[in-house]
Amino acid sequence: MAGGMFRWGQRGTAGAAIPARLTLEGVSKNFGSQAIIHALDLDIAAGEIVCLLGASGCGKTTLLRLAAGIEVPSGGRIMLDGREVAGPTRFVEPEQRGIGLMFQDYALFPHLSVRENVLFGLQNFPKADAETATARALKRVGLSEFADVYPEQLSGGEQQRVALARVVAPRPGVVLMDEPFSNLDRRMRDAVREETVALLREMGATTVIVTHDPEEAMRIADRIVLMRSGGIAQQGTPDQLYRSPADLDAARFFCDFNEIEGVVRKGRAETALGAFDAPGLPEGARAMVCIRPQAIRLRAAGFCLPGRLLARRFAGEVDLCEIAVAGLDAPLKARLREGRSFAEGMDVGVDIDSDEVLVFGLSDP
Repeated sequence: MAGGMFRWGQRGTAGAAIPARLTLEGVSKNFGSQAIIHALDLDIAAGEIVCLLGASGCGKTTLLRLAAGIEVPSGGRIMLDGREVAGPTRFVEPEQRGIGLMFQDYALFPHLSVRENVLFGLQNFPKADAETATARALKRVGLSEFADVYPEQLSGGEQQRVALARVVAPRPGVVLMDEPFSNLDRRMRDAVREETVALLREMGATTVIVTHDPEEAMRIADRIVLMRSGGIAQQGTPDQLYRSPADLDAARFFCDFNEIEGVVRKGRAETALGAFDAPGLPEGARAMVCIRPQAIRLRAAGFCLPGRLLARRFAGEVDLCEIAVAGLDAPLKARLREGRSFAEGMDVGVDIDSDEVLVFGLSDP
């Protein structure tokens, strides 16, 4: 087996694509009586990197397959640079769309060498041009010396690179990727993801990446499209979705909060931890106060809110702590840089950074 951590090729050598605008208008997809995608509108600018994010079964992979032409929409239109490629009276086959598609399992041909796998995506090119494009793509992903090796002889990270080389070799205007890093271990995933995104930005291709990992989406995307039940729950920059989630479910997708119920009095949600701004919520409304673990700070006993440190676990840059506070059924969970200054069992003061607190209205039970 080849080594898994050898160097990628030099950045800036991939060659530029001509990016295309990808537009979906009122797109629906049904499988029998089950509606998977519901009249969805999405416009992706040329050269933009967009992540489709959501829980399993929300429709993100189906949406990707519709854009690729693997699935036919039940309704609506799909356009590339304003040219309809799927609609009520027109359907352009996948190979004629100028789209590169990378599957979650990489879909490499085991009986073909690395070079032959990449060449497979260039069958419409003149032979000399196909050979040149293949050599260039393999060099860019650092696999030139493994061109005659077969996929089974490669590590998972190397197989991912072969699949990537096959996608980018024709320099498509749109690249679609379905969970491209999910089969890699964490260390390998971070390194491969960084290089892959660098390569995609270098090409300039419009890119849509499906993921279920919110941290991954925030690292990769210009824009995140959060999907729920076949529709779009919210879309925006990573900062917008993290800082200003549309609702409680969207907020939960990006953070494991301490959630504390309260009641709104004079524009603030009153809880056992104190009162927090609740703009837009009516007097007397039930509210859920969501406190990020990094919002919590420990002070000396006698300052701020009284509490007791129940547990502290070292986690590298931070300590993961649990703090008991009177009036709460469950301990607060905190991520603390100063946690080593406090021992388990100590009485402490609990301070909360209000900038890291979100408040949402709750419907009546």
